[in-house]
Amino acid sequence: MISQVGILGTGIYIPKARMTAKQIADATNGVWSEKAVFEKLGIREIAVPGPDDGTQGMGVKAGLDALKNTGIDPKSIDLILCIGEEWKEYPLTTSGIYIQEQIGATNAWAIDLQQRCGTTVAAMKIAKDMIIADDDINTVMIVGGYRNGDFIDFTDSSVSFMYNLSAGAGAIILKRNIGKNLLLGTHIMTDGTMARDAGVEYGGICKPITKENADFAYKSLRLFNEKHMKDRLNEVSMGNWMHCIDKAFEKSGVEKSQLGYLAGLHFKRSMYEFIVQELGLTMDQTIYLEDYGHMGQIDQILSLHLAQQQGKLGQGTVVSMIAAGIGYAWGANVIRWG
Repeated sequence: MISQVGILGTGIYIPKARMTAKQIADATNGVWSEKAVFEKLGIREIAVPGPDDGTQGMGVKAGLDALKNTGIDPKSIDLILCIGEEWKEYPLTTSGIYIQEQIGATNAWAIDLQQRCGTTVAAMKIAKDMIIADDDINTVMIVGGYRNGDFIDFTDSSVSFMYNLSAGAGAIILKRNIGKNLLLGTHIMTDGTMARDAGVEYGGICKPITKENADFAYKSLRLFNEKHMKDRLNEVSMGNWMHCIDKAFEKSGVEKSQLGYLAGLHFKRSMYEFIVQELGLTMDQTIYLEDYGHMGQIDQILSLHLAQQQGKLGQGTVVSMIAAGIGYAWGANVIRWG
């Protein structure tokens, strides 16, 4: 029998503290106005991590929420794919294995995956492929936390597209042959010409943190080659994204015209509205995350989670998650809900 893979449920954790559009504008020293932050960048507020909101710890909370929402025994989980970011409590610790222990998934094995903001879509494809390929894997939890906004210097106008970086965690559980919420096709593209165009400048082998640079090293998520990255994105990004969406629908055997809900990441308002319109949708058929900001690869899980709460997913609703990540990566999948 050909295995099908469906979404059993989701879990979310979001810190309580917030940074408003006005506070972001103030942090830019007036370069951006509150109105522009809201209208152009599409930010009403972003979530800010508290002292106990480490990347791994938030992942644990999201994983526990997913267990509560689905009612499954953590011992029934066979595999944990951790999508948490590399900025975490302790460097070189394994996030997935930590989360596994904390949520009681003692029969699972775990591995950490990373593709920046494209990780969830990639991890869902990997989870489905592993379930189909390995009879010992029936239930997979994809889980992780995100707080890369710690590195943003709001006085650096070249990274204004990252002023939306927020904090939170998400989890999504996939299971073999549950007969609902089926994950269909996925398509992913990567472009290595931009692999070193953006990142955290200090703290790695090339530029270690020292006493001389410590004051600014922890605010050094920036563009190393701003012109190249922005020119290249203007040239290929929208085309690559639409190609991924088209291929995902083609692989799914579903007409793109059947799309009923878009689970996208947060980015500037005008571009988001353009994509929604290009896909033949209205803004009622998606959730623009202006009240949450951009939690990296958690955005698609959050969007799906909120869509369930708001009744946007009906029997047979066709969903597409779309993702893009610095490096650069684009991805899209198709899910048939219900």
